Amino acid sequence: MLRATAARVLDESDEPAVTELLATDPVATCWLAGRVEAVGTGALALGAPLWGFGSGRSVEAVCLAGANLIPFALPGAERASSAAFAERARRAGRRCSTIVGPAGAVEPLWQLLEPWWGPCRDHRPRQPLLAIDGPPAVAPEPRVRPVRPEELETLLPASVAMFTEEVGVSPLRSDGGAGYRARVAELIRAGRSLAWIEGGEVIFKAEIGAVSRAACQVQGVWVAPAHRGRGIGTAGTAAVVEYARSVIAPVVSLYVNDFNGRARASYARVGFREVGMYSSVLF
Repeated sequence: MLRATAARVLDESDEPAVTELLATDPVATCWLAGRVEAVGTGALALGAPLWGFGSGRSVEAVCLAGANLIPFALPGAERASSAAFAERARRAGRRCSTIVGPAGAVEPLWQLLEPWWGPCRDHRPRQPLLAIDGPPAVAPEPRVRPVRPEELETLLPASVAMFTEEVGVSPLRSDGGAGYRARVAELIRAGRSLAWIEGGEVIFKAEIGAVSRAACQVQGVWVAPAHRGRGIGTAGTAAVVEYARSVIAPVVSLYVNDFNGRARASYARVGFREVGMYSSVLF
């Protein structure tokens, strides 16, 4: 373990410094910024401690230590902050299901935690972070729309299929799927779940999983297997971009596995451009 200035648990008084830090990269920090905008930086309001690294009251890096471990650091502060965060995480023990965030913060953190927390179930070190801040470059699919609350039971099997296909395990494996079902229902109620549903079948779906004032992040893009290869994912994603930019935030982002050439080509056709690199460690 590297020697490092200790990380500290941030509180309500740190909100201005954290907000200033996250604003240095609003696309990469969309999820964290949205949470801070909604509830502040207190551990009780966030539901998990937010660790900070820096000298005095300045904040050069943060890490939310909840169900997901989400670090972010200014350029040049990644290694020192990772050592500080790894020391806290090692002492607390692993409580997260994923480490996810900008690769520059995730990778050095995982290098230090792997001897204690490894092996992981999957490590995805290169996940291009993409963004679009203008109209989509292809025609949106007009049948993609916000999912209605009474369509939860129709959407849920598609959501489970997408999660299992992408992550490699079913979201129903813990608590009988109650937590996952509640999350899907929450996104529907918030108007952040979109789909093309025809004859009781989900043909395309996606969610806007993270929202801040500056940006939002699309997740869970999925096309029913019988309908793949017809451009539905491209047109459907274009519809999500159009909706998100008009209703939610001016910049729409997502991250994708670097080995998923088909998805990357589809997002490029929509008009997404690479703006950074994410990394994920799955347990």
